[in-house]
Amino acid sequence: MSVDAPVETLEFQAEVKQLLRLMIHSLYSNREIFLRELVSNASDACDKLRFEALGDAGLYESDPALQIEVLFDKDTKTLTVRDNGIGMSREEVIENVGTIARSGTKAFLEALEQDKAKDAALIGQFGVGFYSSFIVAERVELLTRRAGLTAGHGVRWVSDGSGQYTLETIERAARGTEVILHLKDDASEFLDGWRLRQIIRRYSDHITLPVMMRSESEEGGETERVNSASALWARAKSEISDEEYAEFYKHVAHDWEAPLAWTHNRVEGRNEYTSLLFIPARAPFDLWDRDRMHGVKLYVKRVFIMDDAEKLMPRYLRFVRGVIDSNDLPLNVSREILQSSAVIDSIRAGSVKKILGQLEQMAENEAEKYATFWKEFGQVLKEGPAEDFANREQIARLLRFASTQDSAAGPVMSLKAYLERMQEGQDAIYYIIADTLAAALNSPHLEAFRKKGLEVLLLSDRVDEWLVSHLREFEGKPLKSVTRADVKLDEEDKHPEAEQAGDLIERFKTALGESVSDVRISTRLVDSPSCVVTDEHDMSLHLQRLLKEAGQSAPAVRPILELNVSHPLVARLKSIEDDARFSDWARLLLEQAILAEGGALDDAAGFVRRLNRLMS
Repeated sequence: MSVDAPVETLEFQAEVKQLLRLMIHSLYSNREIFLRELVSNASDACDKLRFEALGDAGLYESDPALQIEVLFDKDTKTLTVRDNGIGMSREEVIENVGTIARSGTKAFLEALEQDKAKDAALIGQFGVGFYSSFIVAERVELLTRRAGLTAGHGVRWVSDGSGQYTLETIERAARGTEVILHLKDDASEFLDGWRLRQIIRRYSDHITLPVMMRSESEEGGETERVNSASALWARAKSEISDEEYAEFYKHVAHDWEAPLAWTHNRVEGRNEYTSLLFIPARAPFDLWDRDRMHGVKLYVKRVFIMDDAEKLMPRYLRFVRGVIDSNDLPLNVSREILQSSAVIDSIRAGSVKKILGQLEQMAENEAEKYATFWKEFGQVLKEGPAEDFANREQIARLLRFASTQDSAAGPVMSLKAYLERMQEGQDAIYYIIADTLAAALNSPHLEAFRKKGLEVLLLSDRVDEWLVSHLREFEGKPLKSVTRADVKLDEEDKHPEAEQAGDLIERFKTALGESVSDVRISTRLVDSPSCVVTDEHDMSLHLQRLLKEAGQSAPAVRPILELNVSHPLVARLKSIEDDARFSDWARLLLEQAILAEGGALDDAAGFVRRLNRLMS
């Protein structure tokens, strides 16, 4: 019944209009998934009520038995999913249903337009499952009242998916949310009790709340529980099929695809807990939002406590999904308690070990599957050595890189494999960082390394500078950048012209002045006339550029210019007597060396003027 409040007609957010158009006209080869989405949302609403009620038991009102109901009526052609969970206020309905409050909406819609065949995977990936109702419904009603508000604060939301929705305040005694689907003519299969039970058991059997259906379609029929409503993680592993694990993952992760791998463990002793942790097959759209922790749910004695338990998993493993159920924590545990809990610290350490062990096993025994993992999550795992000192060696064994010997194969080289292929007498693991794989592969710094057959790792991810600043060695071998001045090759590589090049070096130093910190004869160049390097303790030019691009201040670094005195161009400079013309050539060699490193020139116009003068 409506109270004295007008019916308000509102416009969907622009992105929602586009999404609904795609939903209604071109989505979902598997239409039944809408029911899984609605039941999953109802389960989340009940879990949220249970959590909030820990601090205010009055939110249960007079209805503490949480459950989900699925009802259908063939006469009215309606299917209803009802829960007595937390419910929504008017503002929450507008925020949660009238808009898609997700930073990845634009990317989602673009992906959807490009590949409609992957619609279900994308829906799960971007968490917009409620809108799947419009695949089977010509009109959707949502009735809700938030726990703690009076009956007069109920809300009725109605839309046919055409771009608008109506909103009105109603009298609603029942707490929670009721979604009523007025089904399309071609969706009559979802008015069959046997069909609905089949769908619920397939997708929602693991939900810990009972999903109830009436034994008859009439309103007065008795209700019966359709799903097992038992905590899947509490069952013995031998009793759980791979399909059940996969369906539970889809529920807990709001994903459509099956997981890549999982680890299920029961720990007993000083701390007792059960963990069921999954590694997804696909990266979520917000993977690079380091502040968005929504992977692991915390339960205490099978009672849901909180989602997004950031203390349970480090940020570099933020892709992990699953549940952890503790027998030692109090039911009224808060985020503040989690910050200083020895129990949580122990659970976190054990869970991290399990995930890293699972990844090691995958890398050793399932190379193709690990390659899939690395493609999706490798850059995130590279954050690990900086964040997790205790597991640095184990994380390092999981890292993969491209190299000068396997550049076409992509990032498949492990540090262990590099060590096995090192030349006799080689005392370091060599690497180079550039903006792209092609830039790294074509860097002049690699010329002498290629000549001597020394393998160099090619790093081109933005996170790589952070990685190597914290991963200084592996199994006793230091990691060294080939762009550092302290990387020395054999003395025999000195150029025979070096002894006669002293005057030339001094002229370069005079011409370049404060633009460089030094000018040296290079032992690393073979085909290029010049390159720039930095001292070991200076910031690399690549990192300096990244910081500037991010709008951060970076200390000025004066590079060292190295000259290949055997190169014909450098040799010709000895005969130039005019100091101004020599200065132009000196600066041109410095600037082209900076450009070869992917750097930006402070005075691009001056570079063009010098080049034009020399060409004319």
